[in-house]
Amino acid sequence: MSIDDNARPGASPEPLAAEADLPWNHPLARWLSRLGRRIKQGDRNHPWVLDAAVIAVVALMFCVPDLVHDHERRGFDNTFAHLPWPATVALQAGLVLPLFWRRRRPAAAFAVIAAVFFVQLTLGVWLRADVALLIALYSMVLHGQLRRLPVACGVTALALGLLTLRLPSGVSVLDALFFLFSTITAAVALGLAVRIRRAQLAVLRDRATRLEIERDQRSKLAAAAERTRVAREMHDIVGHNLSVIITLADGGAYAADRAPERGKQALLLIGDTGRQALGELRRMLGVLREQTQTPAAPELSPQPGIVDIDGLCARIRAAGPQVVYRSGGELDTLDRGVQLTVYRIVQEALTNALKHAGRDTRVDLAVSVADTRLHIDVHDTGPGGATARPRPPHDEGHGLAGMRERAALYNGTVTAGPAPGGGWTVRATLDLTPLPATAADVGGAA
Repeated sequence: MSIDDNARPGASPEPLAAEADLPWNHPLARWLSRLGRRIKQGDRNHPWVLDAAVIAVVALMFCVPDLVHDHERRGFDNTFAHLPWPATVALQAGLVLPLFWRRRRPAAAFAVIAAVFFVQLTLGVWLRADVALLIALYSMVLHGQLRRLPVACGVTALALGLLTLRLPSGVSVLDALFFLFSTITAAVALGLAVRIRRAQLAVLRDRATRLEIERDQRSKLAAAAERTRVAREMHDIVGHNLSVIITLADGGAYAADRAPERGKQALLLIGDTGRQALGELRRMLGVLREQTQTPAAPELSPQPGIVDIDGLCARIRAAGPQVVYRSGGELDTLDRGVQLTVYRIVQEALTNALKHAGRDTRVDLAVSVADTRLHIDVHDTGPGGATARPRPPHDEGHGLAGMRERAALYNGTVTAGPAPGGGWTVRATLDLTPLPATAADVGGAA
């Protein structure tokens, strides 16, 4: 027994059949839609062609019959007058030719056609080309200013009302007025419907364009934020480890002749520091890389936290400085994001101390939690040897900017500057107050 692919459990052919029966899915509707798109495209390229086509259709349908069937132009019971064919052609031209400007100058075209219509009424003539007045009214509604619409409707109603008074006595005036005023209503309603529909489509297109722009802007902002985050992480990882490696290399070169064992120890520490930096870079790049196929995914480890500050201090001590680390409060229970922020701030502060104060400095590091505040204090005693580099009065490099960006995530502040007794001090404060729950969070929890 064969089973149809569409006959799955829970699937029903009724929605497919109902969708196929929709009017816009009919082949004729699709053909008309394609034809409409082609006409719009041709009209955008050659707008005068459509206007000329409208005039040609009106002339063939309403002007030619008046010229061919001359006896019918006399109207009902000879009520309407008969004009020679040149005068008839002139009136027809006055009614039809202004339609060429019905979209560009709708008010002027309507005024000319209405004037010719009143001239025709004064001559007592009735022509099939009078339908141009309704076409001009429709164009006035669709392309003109709506504040002029009441005047145009009043002029049209007056013209058709005067035409009704000229009808033969056998025709009911009320029936004639009902029919003629119905045509006015139909022309106005059709023009308004098309105008509203075009306005809706324009709004939808504008909204789609704005959504695309907003989507692109969000993508660019997200990419910029991601680049900033990656740059900050790269600065923290590479800058710190390179500073340690450079300091160890300088110390090893100095001790190579006097104490070869110290030089060998410096080389081993350089290797350990380089391997650690390489491991952190692999971990970060492994998180950022998009894995389309993961036959051998990189081994990932958690981001460093407060517990890793001891190892960080040990690496700094290996480069020469004396580091005294004190902690207070329940630091291990902090959120992983807070711990990463504390670690990176401490890492940057120790790296700057090593870079600017040199190997012979002393660094006092304190991390403590009091109520909803976390405090970080890093103070070095300043340069103690020739390997130190002078520190600018206001060190506003990428390191301090990165520390401030990280602290700002927790409504914190970072200050850095020279200490009163010498050296340099970095103080950071983080706010550990939980953010208030939003309505969206409450709804998601429910």
